[in-house]
Amino acid sequence: MVTKIIPLLPSTEVALNLLETLLDKSFDAILITDGAKDQKIIYCNAAFERLTGYTAEEMIGKSPKLLQGPSTDRIETERLGRCLLEQGSFTGQAVNYKKNGTPFMMSWRVDPVRIGNEVVIWLAIQREVAMQWQAE
Repeated sequence: MVTKIIPLLPSTEVALNLLETLLDKSFDAILITDGAKDQKIIYCNAAFERLTGYTAEEMIGKSPKLLQGPSTDRIETERLGRCLLEQGSFTGQAVNYKKNGTPFMMSWRVDPVRIGNEVVIWLAIQREVAMQWQAE
């Protein structure tokens, strides 16, 4: 889809600024990890910082597993792991934990970003669904 927009923009710099603004201004928490096996965090947006209480500086270079805790559904995280090994997309929900230890239910989607056949980064879009979790 971006490839449809880029030719309409005056320059590559404008296209990159547009994408950066989309990431930074999104209402959803966005986390980007590298494509390596250990999937270390290379980016998180302001919505992620607000949701979790962790700053980007605290998260860069760490594993997203830092957000997991005692109530995190292991079956769901194992399903995520299988999707990552198969280099496919994942959609799910799980309890994660904020920096202060508060649990929250999140819905998230993880997609690979490829160059050719190689996954170079993983994009995770997350949204708190606490009201649904508390109602159950």
